[in-house]
Amino acid sequence: MMNAKTLRLVLLVSCCHALVHIYELSFASVEQLVAAEYHVDTDVTGPLGTCLRMPFGLGALAAGWLAGHFGAKRLLLVYLAGCSGAALLAAFVPNLAGMFVAMFLLGSFASIYHPAGLGLISHHTDAENRPMALGYHGILGSLGIAAAPFLAAFVLDSGATWQQYYLILAVPGLVLGGLLMLRLSREDEPSHPDAQNKPLPPEEDAARWGAYVLLLVIAGSSGFVYHAVLNFLPRYLRGAGIQFAQTEAIAADNYLTGVVLFVGILGQYTAGRIARPKTLEPILAASFAGVAASLFGMALAEGHWRIWAAAGFALLFFMHQPIFNSLVAKYVPRRRRSFAYGISFTMGFGFGSLGSTYMGFGLREAAPAHVLLSQEQVAYLTLAAIALWVSLLATFLWQWKRRD
Repeated sequence: MMNAKTLRLVLLVSCCHALVHIYELSFASVEQLVAAEYHVDTDVTGPLGTCLRMPFGLGALAAGWLAGHFGAKRLLLVYLAGCSGAALLAAFVPNLAGMFVAMFLLGSFASIYHPAGLGLISHHTDAENRPMALGYHGILGSLGIAAAPFLAAFVLDSGATWQQYYLILAVPGLVLGGLLMLRLSREDEPSHPDAQNKPLPPEEDAARWGAYVLLLVIAGSSGFVYHAVLNFLPRYLRGAGIQFAQTEAIAADNYLTGVVLFVGILGQYTAGRIARPKTLEPILAASFAGVAASLFGMALAEGHWRIWAAAGFALLFFMHQPIFNSLVAKYVPRRRRSFAYGISFTMGFGFGSLGSTYMGFGLREAAPAHVLLSQEQVAYLTLAAIALWVSLLATFLWQWKRRD
């Protein structure tokens, strides 16, 4: 069980987690509007999404190193201020080239969050309460993921432009940064255990680098699936054919996306509740087997079934996040965790960001049709095969560590 002080820390940091995913999904929520304004197709907006998502991952490596040397609080404040500034820039850019710059900066500052935030949480929890803490962290992250399209839908349905949407997004980063400065006390900084001269339990300082390397492969593969699906999820759900009275089509797409992504919260909570140190690997394998089945369903679904298939994907995919983050803490010594989280997010959000580009070219209007399957079906079936590959890797990891 967590004491009240630790729970407050977890919830505060988790609010920063919710906001980073609002920033991450900000472009996906307005992608169709940006494409229409600049008269481009998905083969341009796909790389534009990658321009946000790739530094979101690659910058995590440097952020992990910086968090270990300068403290998570300082890094989290830089993340919040930087993302607010990048959102302001996106609101006022005069052309598509400027949008590429704004998205790159937004992804770069957002990359700071995960290694700093997760490192801070892992340092203030133990092997027993960490899955639950990371479950809360994941729930707030999923709330942010679901809130992003809901917020966009509300703003756009109120008559605002996508530029004004980015102007609004500059506000919560500044507000949360102020709260962080007021609430996060000096003693809540993650500190190096050697500096405290406190003995650590053996499991907190154990190194299992071979297993961690396998986790990196899983991170890159699952990240590819994540970015490919989420960058174009509003477009996918438009195929459900659902319209809301007196609601713009783009806003309706985002409302549906928010509903689907809200289901991911249940997956985060369930995983955090049922996970124990010895069950992390099998749950990871099972969740991705389910993800593969959901993506297969997304490839074939038509009409309202698209909503159910996408909701199944959200439920099962987001289950893996508290499990994966607990495994990083399980396999990496405490003093190296911020850096290790940075590497894992570099793989998941850096390499994985190529999924946006892949999907953009797969969905473009000029793409030739397959003999038996549409380009969209081929794209989602490929993602299903990648998810199955991740499940097999996790199964191998489970059997390997069971023999240890």
